[in-house]
Amino acid sequence: MLHDRLLVEPEVDSSERQSGAGLVIPATAVGPKRLGWAKVVAAGEHVRQVAVGDRVLFDPEDRAEVELGGHDYVLLRERDVHGVAEHETPEGATGLYL
Repeated sequence: MLHDRLLVEPEVDSSERQSGAGLVIPATAVGPKRLGWAKVVAAGEHVRQVAVGDRVLFDPEDRAEVELGGHDYVLLRERDVHGVAEHETPEGATGLYL
């Protein structure tokens, strides 16, 4: 990867979602824009705050897709990442820093 680019593998998101009340929301329902999670598989030399293996939050609408070796990946700039999930702590709690 060059400069501030990241190659990420998006997590598979099921089309249907379930609300907190248990209602099933079909994929065809238009709702607010949702961010997606992905795992970083490669990072450019000028990336400062994200490392390979991190789980990042990004906007699925602003992306460039690429297929390598039969797998689908997304190419992002570091500035397009909205958050990075922290690794699990020994107590089992997780965190998110933005």
